[in-house]
Amino acid sequence: MSRRGRKAAPANAGAARCTVTVCRGCCCGTAKIPGLDHPAQLDQLRSSLAQLAQVRITGCLDACEHANVIVIQPSAAGRAAGGRPVWLGLVNDRDAANDIAAWVEAGGPGLADPPGVLDLYAFTPSRRIRQAVEP
Repeated sequence: MSRRGRKAAPANAGAARCTVTVCRGCCCGTAKIPGLDHPAQLDQLRSSLAQLAQVRITGCLDACEHANVIVIQPSAAGRAAGGRPVWLGLVNDRDAANDIAAWVEAGGPGLADPPGVLDLYAFTPSRRIRQAVEP
């Protein structure tokens, strides 16, 4: 228990849920990618995933040719079921955030198939880039 009488969350509580990593580096989330309200996209992800996943912001993921990049990491159960992180690039459509949220709500990598439209965004980054982001 914490000093205020509330039970402290386990150190690995975030691992039980999917993690959605949103690149906001040198290209992603900037005016270099026109035609998208980047803060609104991030707000939409945060609000729709608030109870479902950890949403974290990171600097440049070094996959600028795919900007905007979002990585969906599986929950502990998803990883146990064989799920691996899924890299999504060119996520420059407002509706993509809804598709991502629906997939995470269904279980995410390893537990549910992504909506078909997300296949259009999926890409495989180099091993060097993957190692910098994935646990």
